Amino acid sequence: MGVARQVTPGPGGVGPEAVARVLRSVPERLGAHNGGVYLLSEDRQVLELAMTLGAARQFTRPWRHIAMTAPIPVVDAVRGGRIVWVGGAEDMARRYPRVAVAMPYAFCLAAAPLVARGTTYGALFVLWPAAHAPELSARERGALDALAGRLTEVLAEEAGAGRPVRPGPRPAVADRDPVEPVAAMAARLPEGVFALDLDGRLAAVTQAAAALLGEPVERLLGARPWALLPWLRDPVYEYHYRAAVISGQSAAFVAVRPPDRRLSFELFPDPTGLTVRIAPAAPVTPIAAIATARRERRAGTAADRAVQARPGALYHLLHLASALTEAIGVQDVVTMVAEQIVPAFGGRAVAVLLAEGGRLRIAGHRGYPPGLVDRFDGTPLTEPTPGVRASTQAVPAYFESRAELERLYPGRHETQDGMSAWAYLPLVTSRRLIGTCVLAFAEPHRFDLEERAVLTSLGGLIAQALDRARLYDTKLGLAHGLQESLLPRALPAVPGLDISARYLPCTEGMDVGGDFYDLIRAGPDSVAVVIGDVQGHNVNAAALMGQVRTAVRAFASADADPSTVLYRTNHLLADLDTALLASCAYLRIDLAAREARLADAGHPVPLLYGPDGRAEALEPDIGMVLNVDPEAEYPQIRVGLPVGTTLVLYTDGLVDTPGADPDKALADLVTTLARRGGEPLDRLADALIDRAGHGEHRTDDVALLLIRSVPR
Repeated sequence: MGVARQVTPGPGGVGPEAVARVLRSVPERLGAHNGGVYLLSEDRQVLELAMTLGAARQFTRPWRHIAMTAPIPVVDAVRGGRIVWVGGAEDMARRYPRVAVAMPYAFCLAAAPLVARGTTYGALFVLWPAAHAPELSARERGALDALAGRLTEVLAEEAGAGRPVRPGPRPAVADRDPVEPVAAMAARLPEGVFALDLDGRLAAVTQAAAALLGEPVERLLGARPWALLPWLRDPVYEYHYRAAVISGQSAAFVAVRPPDRRLSFELFPDPTGLTVRIAPAAPVTPIAAIATARRERRAGTAADRAVQARPGALYHLLHLASALTEAIGVQDVVTMVAEQIVPAFGGRAVAVLLAEGGRLRIAGHRGYPPGLVDRFDGTPLTEPTPGVRASTQAVPAYFESRAELERLYPGRHETQDGMSAWAYLPLVTSRRLIGTCVLAFAEPHRFDLEERAVLTSLGGLIAQALDRARLYDTKLGLAHGLQESLLPRALPAVPGLDISARYLPCTEGMDVGGDFYDLIRAGPDSVAVVIGDVQGHNVNAAALMGQVRTAVRAFASADADPSTVLYRTNHLLADLDTALLASCAYLRIDLAAREARLADAGHPVPLLYGPDGRAEALEPDIGMVLNVDPEAEYPQIRVGLPVGTTLVLYTDGLVDTPGADPDKALADLVTTLARRGGEPLDRLADALIDRAGHGEHRTDDVALLLIRSVPR
């Protein structure tokens, strides 16, 4: 009977065996073929795979450490405190595309949180074949709840006894009792039969199967077929094996044993491994023989050849690559590496160093104590350090222990970072070395050939992501710089008015927007206020915005009324021969009379908060947006501004968000103004932006201008 030798309780603990007993009951109670238990790390930031049933370690390797920010079903189960069900490959691709890329197999999955008395311990996950019904039945859901409950009881009991169950260096395997192969019966079959365990190794082989494979039984036992037999090294063959194990469904393929022996393989999985039936297939055609020979020449036949590209490594790389595509700026790349990549390899910290001006500069880091990494910032590229070597020679360096690093680089700061193993990955993009990425491990770590191959390839992906991110950050800085240069640096102080403004650029993309506002002293007792939005998010829109703002300033200084200012501005846009449109609201405030005249050219209506505490949306006669009809007219209305009145002017980015009802958003804005309109203007401005959901994520620029009438 399998026990959880790799899961470690405190002295005398029985938790791992109890966990294994519960997990071994999954096939019988749920009809599932695969499953496992994740436990939260001590800092509760990572889910660590503690035990599996029916899954080889090579399959689970990319999923041993999962950050709590990752879009993964088990993470959602833990964070949401509920069962998460994924009803097949299409459902997985739609909801969890990263998992679908890394595990492109047909299966159903359920994940259940392990929670007791307010304490979350981790999650249980279970896999069914794709033939399972699209939804969990009530019986299955009840059984899953019961299994999760029993597991939670075990974990809680062990924790209460002072011996919490913790994952070991590798996930334990909750094997069921091994079944001896029925060799005599299999030997009578005309075709060959062999058995693969969950690690893909040959556990039993009939003489007929050995003859078809072309190797003696003694050499086959304990070996992986695709490692021992060069003609099975094409990743497509291992793909079928992995698909059978993960999906729980039979699979079949045909392979060619040189020079022209075609063999058919049929794979039949269950939670303990696979039975494979092998038999001669139809003769190979000359064209197929040529294709096979070409594959053999590409793959090589030496037994000690460097590690081939296994599907596990390829899917792991695809998963990590898909995560990097979501990074936008440099800090996004660093965060993505720290949250999605470092945990996948069991690392503790990461630092990204870029070569700039003959020195290494820290682009970002995670997992190190504050201030520790700063000592490496500015390291000359002539210094003999592993980071400089990886940044200048494009050669990755792997140090599996502190002693190994100190032997090659004695007395260096790198050995004083509190870590015990390191991977220095050169960042190369477009044949340029741009820096190095350092992955650090808290314990000594063995980097096997496959892991080194994945990490080396990953360095190139990180470099490409960083190159894109640096370009994005540069363009974004230029765009925002242009935007800010076209807006007033400061609004003038006006006796009798309190003024507060906010401008928030769009957080998606890097284009400059066309939102603008301004406040102009038009006379001793007169102030002009304008807010507008030019169509588009590009340099043309920004340039036109600057022209519109300049024109409004000129017309306002000529003491024109609001209707005339908008009429003349509309004519100007027509003369500029541009196809861009613009909305605009213009007010002329008479400070002595404490009133304003308002004209509107297709702009969102201003809001008013009165001294009596009531809030409303004004109802001006809205004219055509600018640059549609050169002869359009813009009626104006009078608005009283007694002391205590607040006017709220804004652009459509404040109320128009994808999927939201603009009318409801405007009503919510009026409600917020009614509730908080008496607060100081700066606090009110923040409240209006936050209430509209634009504090951090914005799909459009937002301009907001608040004007309050106060005693002079």
